[in-house]
Amino acid sequence: MQSSRASVSYSAVNRLAHAVNSPLVKALRHPWVESIVRLSAVEDALAGLHPLLSLTAVRARVVRIVDETATTKTFVLQSNALWTGAQAGQFVRVQLEIDGRRVERAYSLSSRPGARRIAFTVKRQDPGLVSQHLHRTVHVGDVLTISQALGEFTLPDVLPAKILLLSAGSGITPVMSMLRELKARDYRGDVVFLHVCRAPDDLIFAKQLQALAADFPALRLVLHYDASAGFFSPQVLAAHVPDLAERNTWMCGPAGFMDAIHVYWEAEGLASLLFSERFAGAPLLPSTAPGTPVLVSFANSGATFTTSGTDPLLVQAERAGLTPKHGCRIGICRSCQCVKTSGTVENLQTGEVSSAPNELIRLCISTARSDVALAL
Repeated sequence: MQSSRASVSYSAVNRLAHAVNSPLVKALRHPWVESIVRLSAVEDALAGLHPLLSLTAVRARVVRIVDETATTKTFVLQSNALWTGAQAGQFVRVQLEIDGRRVERAYSLSSRPGARRIAFTVKRQDPGLVSQHLHRTVHVGDVLTISQALGEFTLPDVLPAKILLLSAGSGITPVMSMLRELKARDYRGDVVFLHVCRAPDDLIFAKQLQALAADFPALRLVLHYDASAGFFSPQVLAAHVPDLAERNTWMCGPAGFMDAIHVYWEAEGLASLLFSERFAGAPLLPSTAPGTPVLVSFANSGATFTTSGTDPLLVQAERAGLTPKHGCRIGICRSCQCVKTSGTVENLQTGEVSSAPNELIRLCISTARSDVALAL
Protein backbone atom coordinates (compact mmCIF):
# COMPACT_ATOMS: atom_id res chain seq x y z
CA MET A 1 0.00 0.00 0.00
CA GLN A 2 1.42 3.35 -1.03
CA SER A 3 1.76 6.09 1.55
CA SER A 4 -0.08 9.37 1.03
CA ARG A 5 3.33 11.05 0.63
CA ALA A 6 4.28 8.80 -2.28
CA SER A 7 0.87 8.99 -3.96
CA VAL A 8 1.06 12.73 -4.63
CA SER A 9 2.56 13.30 -8.08
CA TYR A 10 5.10 16.01 -8.78
CA SER A 11 2.70 17.66 -11.25
CA ALA A 12 0.03 17.74 -8.55
CA VAL A 13 2.52 19.37 -6.20
CA ASN A 14 3.20 22.09 -8.74
CA ARG A 15 -0.49 22.68 -9.49
CA LEU A 16 -1.23 23.17 -5.82
CA ALA A 17 1.85 25.33 -5.33
CA HIS A 18 0.46 27.81 -7.86
CA ALA A 19 -2.16 28.66 -5.24
CA VAL A 20 0.31 31.08 -3.67
CA ASN A 21 -1.08 33.77 -5.96
CA SER A 22 -4.70 32.77 -5.41
CA PRO A 23 -7.33 34.12 -3.01
CA LEU A 24 -6.71 31.05 -0.83
CA VAL A 25 -3.55 32.43 0.75
CA LYS A 26 -5.10 35.86 1.19
CA ALA A 27 -8.07 34.26 2.88
CA LEU A 28 -5.86 32.22 5.22
CA ARG A 29 -4.04 35.40 6.20
CA HIS A 30 -7.23 37.25 7.11
CA PRO A 31 -7.31 37.91 10.88
CA TRP A 32 -10.74 36.24 11.23
CA VAL A 33 -9.54 33.08 9.49
CA GLU A 34 -6.21 33.11 11.35
CA SER A 35 -8.13 33.06 14.62
CA ILE A 36 -9.54 29.68 13.55
CA VAL A 37 -6.73 28.11 11.54
CA ARG A 38 -3.20 29.41 11.21
CA LEU A 39 -1.48 29.48 7.83
CA SER A 40 1.53 27.83 9.48
CA ALA A 41 -0.70 24.90 10.48
CA VAL A 42 -1.87 24.54 6.88
CA GLU A 43 1.74 24.60 5.74
CA ASP A 44 2.64 21.88 8.24
CA ALA A 45 -0.23 19.72 7.00
CA LEU A 46 0.82 20.16 3.38
CA ALA A 47 4.43 19.28 4.20
CA GLY A 48 3.15 16.12 5.87
CA LEU A 49 1.32 15.20 2.67
CA HIS A 50 4.34 15.90 0.45
CA PRO A 51 7.59 17.68 1.41
CA LEU A 52 7.48 19.94 -1.66
CA LEU A 53 3.95 21.16 -1.02
CA SER A 54 3.68 24.76 0.13
CA LEU A 55 1.45 27.74 -0.48
CA THR A 56 4.16 30.28 0.33
CA ALA A 57 7.67 28.76 0.30
CA VAL A 58 10.01 27.67 -2.47
CA ARG A 59 10.92 24.11 -1.59
CA ALA A 60 13.34 22.09 -3.67
CA ARG A 61 14.47 18.47 -3.65
CA VAL A 62 18.18 17.69 -3.92
CA VAL A 63 18.45 15.50 -7.01
CA ARG A 64 22.24 15.42 -7.37
CA ILE A 65 25.34 16.42 -5.42
CA VAL A 66 28.53 17.04 -7.38
CA ASP A 67 31.96 16.95 -5.73
CA GLU A 68 33.67 19.86 -7.49
CA THR A 69 36.83 19.73 -5.33
CA ALA A 70 37.79 18.12 -2.03
CA THR A 71 36.11 21.01 -0.20
CA THR A 72 33.41 22.16 -2.64
CA LYS A 73 30.07 20.63 -3.59
CA THR A 74 27.33 21.66 -6.00
CA PHE A 75 23.75 20.93 -4.91
CA VAL A 76 21.41 20.42 -7.89
CA LEU A 77 17.74 21.03 -7.06
CA GLN A 78 14.30 20.40 -8.53
CA SER A 79 12.02 23.11 -7.15
CA ASN A 80 8.29 23.33 -6.73
CA ALA A 81 6.28 25.66 -8.94
CA LEU A 82 6.70 28.68 -6.69
CA TRP A 83 10.21 29.25 -8.05
CA THR A 84 10.02 32.24 -10.39
CA GLY A 85 13.45 31.97 -12.00
CA ALA A 86 16.77 33.79 -11.71
CA GLN A 87 19.26 35.89 -13.57
CA ALA A 88 22.89 34.85 -13.86
CA GLY A 89 24.86 36.19 -10.91
CA GLN A 90 21.99 36.16 -8.41
CA PHE A 91 21.88 34.23 -5.13
CA VAL A 92 19.36 32.46 -2.92
CA ARG A 93 19.01 32.26 0.84
CA VAL A 94 19.07 28.65 1.96
CA GLN A 95 17.02 28.13 5.12
CA LEU A 96 17.94 25.35 7.53
CA GLU A 97 17.34 24.23 11.07
CA ILE A 98 20.51 23.11 12.81
CA ASP A 99 20.38 21.87 16.39
CA GLY A 100 17.01 23.53 16.88
CA ARG A 101 18.18 26.90 15.55
CA ARG A 102 16.85 28.48 12.37
CA VAL A 103 19.63 29.77 10.17
CA GLU A 104 19.99 31.14 6.66
CA ARG A 105 22.97 31.61 4.40
CA ALA A 106 23.24 33.26 1.00
CA TYR A 107 24.71 31.15 -1.80
CA SER A 108 25.20 32.21 -5.40
CA LEU A 109 23.51 30.16 -8.09
CA SER A 110 25.89 28.38 -10.42
CA SER A 111 23.26 27.05 -12.84
CA ARG A 112 22.34 28.65 -16.14
CA PRO A 113 19.22 30.85 -16.02
CA GLY A 114 16.29 29.00 -17.54
CA ALA A 115 17.78 25.58 -16.86
CA ARG A 116 15.28 22.89 -15.83
CA ARG A 117 17.10 22.49 -12.53
CA ILE A 118 18.79 25.06 -10.33
CA ALA A 119 22.07 24.67 -8.49
CA PHE A 120 24.16 26.41 -5.89
CA THR A 121 27.77 25.66 -5.00
CA VAL A 122 29.19 25.63 -1.48
CA LYS A 123 32.80 25.60 -0.31
CA ARG A 124 33.17 24.02 3.12
CA GLN A 125 34.49 26.53 5.62
CA ASP A 126 36.31 25.63 8.81
CA PRO A 127 34.66 26.73 11.00
CA GLY A 128 31.43 27.15 9.10
CA LEU A 129 28.18 25.99 10.69
CA VAL A 130 26.02 25.94 7.57
CA SER A 131 28.61 24.86 4.99
CA GLN A 132 29.69 22.00 7.27
CA HIS A 133 26.05 20.99 7.73
CA LEU A 134 25.36 21.03 3.99
CA HIS A 135 28.44 18.97 3.20
CA ARG A 136 27.97 16.39 5.94
CA THR A 137 24.22 16.13 6.46
CA VAL A 138 22.35 16.98 3.25
CA HIS A 139 21.87 14.07 0.84
CA VAL A 140 20.12 13.35 -2.45
CA GLY A 141 16.38 13.23 -1.79
CA ASP A 142 16.41 15.82 0.98
CA VAL A 143 14.16 18.88 0.60
CA LEU A 144 15.49 22.38 1.22
CA THR A 145 13.65 25.67 1.61
CA ILE A 146 15.13 28.51 -0.41
CA SER A 147 14.25 32.11 -1.16
CA GLN A 148 13.50 33.51 -4.56
CA ALA A 149 16.58 34.70 -6.44
CA LEU A 150 18.04 37.96 -5.13
CA GLY A 151 20.82 40.38 -6.02
CA GLU A 152 21.75 42.95 -8.62
CA PHE A 153 25.09 41.43 -9.68
CA THR A 154 23.80 40.59 -13.15
CA LEU A 155 24.58 41.04 -16.83
CA PRO A 156 22.78 43.74 -18.82
CA ASP A 157 20.21 42.99 -21.50
CA VAL A 158 22.45 44.65 -24.09
CA LEU A 159 25.89 43.09 -23.79
CA PRO A 160 29.07 45.10 -24.33
CA ALA A 161 31.49 44.13 -27.08
CA LYS A 162 34.23 43.18 -24.60
CA ILE A 163 33.74 41.51 -21.23
CA LEU A 164 36.05 40.39 -18.42
CA LEU A 165 34.76 37.85 -15.91
CA LEU A 166 37.13 37.87 -12.95
CA SER A 167 36.97 35.56 -9.93
CA ALA A 168 39.04 33.98 -7.20
CA GLY A 169 38.36 30.95 -5.01
CA SER A 170 34.67 30.22 -4.44
CA GLY A 171 33.86 33.61 -6.00
CA ILE A 172 33.78 31.69 -9.27
CA THR A 173 30.20 30.58 -8.57
CA PRO A 174 28.13 33.59 -9.79
CA VAL A 175 30.65 34.34 -12.52
CA MET A 176 30.34 30.78 -13.82
CA SER A 177 26.60 31.29 -14.09
CA MET A 178 27.27 34.41 -16.15
CA LEU A 179 29.60 32.50 -18.46
CA ARG A 180 26.92 29.86 -19.00
CA GLU A 181 24.41 32.59 -19.81
CA LEU A 182 26.76 34.18 -22.35
CA LYS A 183 27.15 30.80 -24.03
CA ALA A 184 23.38 30.24 -24.03
CA ARG A 185 22.82 33.70 -25.52
CA ASP A 186 25.34 32.89 -28.26
CA TYR A 187 27.45 35.89 -27.33
CA ARG A 188 29.58 36.90 -30.36
CA GLY A 189 31.80 39.46 -28.65
CA ASP A 190 35.05 38.96 -26.76
CA VAL A 191 34.97 37.53 -23.23
CA VAL A 192 37.97 36.75 -21.03
CA PHE A 193 37.32 34.54 -18.01
CA LEU A 194 40.21 34.88 -15.55
CA HIS A 195 40.13 32.79 -12.39
CA VAL A 196 42.60 32.67 -9.52
CA CYS A 197 43.04 29.78 -7.09
CA ARG A 198 45.85 28.05 -5.23
CA ALA A 199 46.40 25.00 -7.45
CA PRO A 200 44.65 22.86 -10.11
CA ASP A 201 43.11 20.65 -7.41
CA ASP A 202 41.32 23.73 -6.06
CA LEU A 203 39.77 24.71 -9.39
CA ILE A 204 35.99 24.59 -9.05
CA PHE A 205 34.13 23.63 -12.26
CA ALA A 206 37.37 22.42 -13.85
CA LYS A 207 35.77 20.08 -16.41
CA GLN A 208 32.97 22.50 -17.27
CA LEU A 209 35.44 25.33 -17.86
CA GLN A 210 37.58 23.25 -20.17
CA ALA A 211 34.49 22.13 -22.10
CA LEU A 212 33.30 25.72 -22.48
CA ALA A 213 36.75 26.87 -23.58
CA ALA A 214 36.71 24.25 -26.33
CA ASP A 215 33.15 24.96 -27.50
CA PHE A 216 32.71 28.73 -27.07
CA PRO A 217 34.65 30.73 -29.69
CA ALA A 218 34.13 34.07 -27.91
CA LEU A 219 35.86 32.82 -24.74
CA ARG A 220 39.50 33.07 -23.70
CA LEU A 221 40.11 31.18 -20.46
CA VAL A 222 42.98 32.29 -18.21
CA LEU A 223 43.78 30.31 -15.04
CA HIS A 224 46.26 31.61 -12.48
CA TYR A 225 47.54 29.20 -9.83
CA ASP A 226 49.20 31.05 -6.96
CA ALA A 227 51.21 27.98 -5.88
CA SER A 228 53.07 27.79 -9.18
CA ALA A 229 52.69 31.23 -10.81
CA GLY A 230 53.14 33.36 -7.68
CA PHE A 231 50.91 35.87 -5.95
CA PHE A 232 48.20 37.33 -8.17
CA SER A 233 48.14 41.12 -8.37
CA PRO A 234 46.42 43.77 -10.51
CA GLN A 235 49.69 44.10 -12.40
CA VAL A 236 49.58 40.38 -13.27
CA LEU A 237 45.99 40.87 -14.40
CA ALA A 238 46.99 43.79 -16.64
CA ALA A 239 49.66 41.60 -18.23
CA HIS A 240 47.11 38.89 -19.02
CA VAL A 241 44.44 41.37 -20.15
CA PRO A 242 46.17 44.48 -21.54
CA ASP A 243 42.90 45.98 -22.86
CA LEU A 244 41.24 46.32 -19.44
CA ALA A 245 40.13 49.87 -20.22
CA GLU A 246 37.97 48.50 -23.05
CA ARG A 247 36.19 45.84 -21.00
CA ASN A 248 33.22 45.85 -18.69
CA THR A 249 34.27 43.67 -15.77
CA TRP A 250 32.23 41.49 -13.41
CA MET A 251 34.18 40.30 -10.36
CA CYS A 252 33.65 38.15 -7.29
CA GLY A 253 36.14 36.73 -4.78
CA PRO A 254 37.69 37.10 -1.32
CA ALA A 255 37.68 40.55 0.26
CA GLY A 256 41.43 41.16 -0.04
CA PHE A 257 41.46 40.17 -3.70
CA MET A 258 38.53 42.43 -4.51
CA ASP A 259 39.85 45.35 -2.50
CA ALA A 260 43.11 45.29 -4.48
CA ILE A 261 41.24 45.22 -7.79
CA HIS A 262 38.96 48.09 -6.74
CA VAL A 263 41.96 50.23 -5.74
CA TYR A 264 43.65 49.52 -9.08
CA TRP A 265 40.52 50.28 -11.11
CA GLU A 266 40.05 53.56 -9.23
CA ALA A 267 43.68 54.54 -9.86
CA GLU A 268 43.31 53.77 -13.57
CA GLY A 269 40.03 55.67 -13.85
CA LEU A 270 38.09 52.52 -14.72
CA ALA A 271 35.75 52.32 -11.72
CA SER A 272 32.62 52.83 -13.83
CA LEU A 273 33.43 49.64 -15.76
CA LEU A 274 33.74 47.40 -12.67
CA PHE A 275 30.81 45.49 -11.16
CA SER A 276 31.31 43.29 -8.14
CA GLU A 277 29.61 41.20 -5.48
CA ARG A 278 30.93 40.21 -2.11
CA PHE A 279 29.54 38.24 0.82
CA ALA A 280 31.52 40.07 3.47
CA GLY A 281 30.06 42.80 5.62
CA ALA A 282 31.68 46.05 6.56
CA PRO A 283 33.67 45.78 9.80
CA LEU A 284 31.74 46.63 12.96
CA LEU A 285 32.65 49.89 14.65
CA PRO A 286 33.26 50.15 18.39
CA SER A 287 29.97 51.03 20.03
CA THR A 288 29.60 54.39 21.74
CA ALA A 289 26.75 53.04 23.88
CA PRO A 290 27.40 53.09 27.63
CA GLY A 291 26.59 49.40 27.92
CA THR A 292 24.18 49.83 30.81
CA PRO A 293 21.46 47.13 31.01
CA VAL A 294 18.30 47.81 28.97
CA LEU A 295 15.15 45.77 28.39
CA VAL A 296 14.48 44.23 24.96
CA SER A 297 10.99 42.85 24.25
CA PHE A 298 9.58 40.89 21.30
CA ALA A 299 5.97 41.84 20.57
CA ASN A 300 5.13 38.65 18.67
CA SER A 301 6.18 36.18 21.38
CA GLY A 302 6.13 38.26 24.54
CA ALA A 303 9.73 37.24 25.23
CA THR A 304 11.99 39.73 26.98
CA PHE A 305 15.60 39.88 28.08
CA THR A 306 17.99 42.37 29.64
CA THR A 307 21.15 43.25 27.73
CA SER A 308 24.66 43.04 29.08
CA GLY A 309 27.35 45.09 27.37
CA THR A 310 27.20 46.43 23.82
CA ASP A 311 27.10 43.27 21.70
CA PRO A 312 24.65 43.20 18.76
CA LEU A 313 21.03 42.41 19.57
CA LEU A 314 21.31 39.02 17.83
CA VAL A 315 24.16 37.97 20.11
CA GLN A 316 22.33 39.34 23.15
CA ALA A 317 19.15 37.43 22.27
CA GLU A 318 21.04 34.18 21.76
CA ARG A 319 22.84 34.67 25.05
CA ALA A 320 19.39 34.93 26.67
CA GLY A 321 18.37 31.57 25.17
CA LEU A 322 16.31 32.95 22.27
CA THR A 323 16.72 31.84 18.65
CA PRO A 324 15.83 34.72 16.28
CA LYS A 325 15.96 33.91 12.60
CA HIS A 326 19.30 34.93 11.11
CA GLY A 327 21.68 34.20 8.28
CA CYS A 328 25.01 35.83 7.50
CA ARG A 329 25.51 37.57 10.89
CA ILE A 330 27.38 40.38 9.09
CA GLY A 331 24.58 42.66 7.89
CA ILE A 332 24.26 41.43 4.31
CA CYS A 333 21.45 38.93 3.92
CA ARG A 334 18.82 40.77 6.02
CA SER A 335 17.46 37.47 7.37
CA CYS A 336 17.43 38.95 10.89
CA GLN A 337 15.75 42.18 9.80
CA CYS A 338 12.78 43.20 11.93
CA VAL A 339 10.77 46.29 12.91
CA LYS A 340 11.89 48.32 15.91
CA THR A 341 8.61 49.73 17.17
CA SER A 342 10.21 51.86 19.86
CA GLY A 343 13.54 52.60 21.49
CA THR A 344 17.00 53.76 20.44
CA VAL A 345 19.56 51.59 18.63
CA GLU A 346 23.02 52.11 17.20
CA ASN A 347 24.08 50.72 13.81
CA LEU A 348 27.49 49.12 14.40
CA GLN A 349 28.47 49.42 10.75
CA THR A 350 27.72 53.12 10.29
CA GLY A 351 27.68 54.42 13.87
CA GLU A 352 24.25 55.98 13.26
CA VAL A 353 22.03 56.27 16.34
CA SER A 354 18.28 56.26 15.70
CA SER A 355 15.18 56.58 17.85
CA ALA A 356 12.64 56.63 15.02
CA PRO A 357 9.63 54.37 15.64
CA ASN A 358 8.65 51.53 13.30
CA GLU A 359 11.97 51.38 11.47
CA LEU A 360 13.63 48.31 9.98
CA ILE A 361 16.82 47.21 11.73
CA ARG A 362 19.12 44.19 11.44
CA LEU A 363 19.69 42.42 14.73
CA CYS A 364 23.21 41.30 13.81
CA ILE A 365 24.57 44.87 13.42
CA SER A 366 22.40 46.80 15.89
CA THR A 367 22.96 47.38 19.60
CA ALA A 368 20.41 48.77 22.04
CA ARG A 369 20.98 52.13 23.70
CA SER A 370 17.64 52.21 25.53
CA ASP A 371 14.72 49.88 26.21
CA VAL A 372 13.71 48.50 22.81
CA ALA A 373 10.54 46.84 21.49
CA LEU A 374 10.86 44.63 18.41
CA ALA A 375 8.32 43.04 16.07
CA LEU A 376 9.86 40.06 14.26
